[in-house]
Amino acid sequence: MAERSTAAVDVADNSGDEPLTAKADEATTDGTAQAEDTKGASPKDTENTDGGGERSEAVPASPDLHSGHKLAGRYRLEECVTRLDGFSSWRAVDEKLRRAVGVHLLPADHPRARSVLAAARSSALLGDPRFVQVLDAVEENDLVYVVHEWLPDATELTALLATGPMEAHDAYQLVSQLSQAMAAAHREGLSHLRLTPGAVLRSSTGQYRIRGLAVNAALRGITAERPLRTDTEAIGALLYAALTHRWPYGDDAHGLAGLPKGLGLIAPDQVRAGVHRGLSELAMRALANDGATASRQEPPCTTPDELAKAVAAMPRILPPEPTFTAPPAYQRTTYQQGTYGRPSSHPSAVTQPVMAAPPPPLQSRAGRALKWTVSALLIAALGLGSWQLAEALLDRTKSSDDTGVTEPNEDDKNKGEKPAPSAEPLDIAGATEFMPDGSGIKQRDVANSVDGSAGTSWVTPRYEGFANFGNLPQRKQGSGIIVDLGKVRDVSGVDVSMYRSGQTTTVLAASPDASSPSTTADFDQPIVKRTVAGSTLKEKLDEPVRTRYVLIHITELPSDGTGGYRGGITDISVLG
Repeated sequence: MAERSTAAVDVADNSGDEPLTAKADEATTDGTAQAEDTKGASPKDTENTDGGGERSEAVPASPDLHSGHKLAGRYRLEECVTRLDGFSSWRAVDEKLRRAVGVHLLPADHPRARSVLAAARSSALLGDPRFVQVLDAVEENDLVYVVHEWLPDATELTALLATGPMEAHDAYQLVSQLSQAMAAAHREGLSHLRLTPGAVLRSSTGQYRIRGLAVNAALRGITAERPLRTDTEAIGALLYAALTHRWPYGDDAHGLAGLPKGLGLIAPDQVRAGVHRGLSELAMRALANDGATASRQEPPCTTPDELAKAVAAMPRILPPEPTFTAPPAYQRTTYQQGTYGRPSSHPSAVTQPVMAAPPPPLQSRAGRALKWTVSALLIAALGLGSWQLAEALLDRTKSSDDTGVTEPNEDDKNKGEKPAPSAEPLDIAGATEFMPDGSGIKQRDVANSVDGSAGTSWVTPRYEGFANFGNLPQRKQGSGIIVDLGKVRDVSGVDVSMYRSGQTTTVLAASPDASSPSTTADFDQPIVKRTVAGSTLKEKLDEPVRTRYVLIHITELPSDGTGGYRGGITDISVLG
């Protein structure tokens, strides 16, 4: 079950609803080939008003395709995992790149075809690795199909919750990563609206990834008047389920039992003993949109960004200490027991006689005399040696006094030496994107590169075909970040955390009299020569340079493992 659930990435439905057909149910064991009803959904999911919900409309039948069919002469369909509501989802193989992918298919005349294409293309432009990536969105031969990543090594949250409630540390990581990811998506104008346990995957490294961003809702015609609150409440429901192993509504869903009828929404620490108090209150603050009240007076969290800040304000929850298991008692080998190479004994064998222990040595009169003689000689030798050593030390001290020369001690030696000054990070007044051709790529995220946080980054879009930013004309000189120190300072080095290893990077400084430098010609003082940077790029200059502006210039990007290229900068420190 775990293997299938990890592979079915971003399939049509992630709810706990009943399957449409037996054939579709046999095609997947992760609960994804399922029909749409309102079982186990929150009250907001069942509305058919302007406030949100799923639109009821007549749709054509899903395309009648079969295993082995190829799309664009490249994507070979392997297994249908969902056939529902006029569309189907498949596991497929990209024969060009020789990798597994997922494909959504629907007729071009489907009433949601245009919205699915728009949602897929918007999701692909986000380029955030915390989401399952959309690789292609095409309308061809009366078909619309969306190609996305297929993650065989990840585990669906539904499978993780099936084993019982999570440890506090795991639940903390879940809500922290999901809230931060959805906050980033909402900043780009993207919502999920279908964030259920089936839409969340955990990789082998413990990182959570969200599938079906915007696409799942578009496939089903789901809209919401307040998408920020809808996604926030969904994250709160996932946290509630992780803490209690119960779904926070009256009906069963996603393999979890619902809450008892008539009780309403009660706090997780009242459902199960031992629940972390801070996480319990956090779940209630996220679910407060549905009428819940937190046990204390904190306001409800109505956006993923507010939820992420509330998580960050909590004391960090550490993983449990590993339990130490005592090693088994040491067993001597047959060789150590003295039985190696001996024939096994028989019951009738005669027991070997025990040899008497020899008497202690030197117990006779002559032996005792010899011991005393040796002891006396050792004492005499020790006394003679001590006397000779003392005489040598006295002679040395006298010689030093006669010449008037004394050996300086370590403190005297260090008094005349000045400690080497340590490089300190300089204050950064601002940062802008390096745009030599006048066009930017992610200007709104530039502040993430100088905020001192390892959790935020300035990340380039995904480029295909060429490492030099897709060989696009407006990207011939690459991109990067220009740091403004506010005034001319002495710069002695840099310490840059890169978003990904393998980026070809140069660090340059503008001349002291430069004003608003914007081209590489304006930066004529090298700090780091052209190099392929690792996860960090550090440099300490022998002689500082005077400048106000420092450019971290990226000209080539590393592969993202999917046939494209992407890079970026996580944090910049300019040292003085």
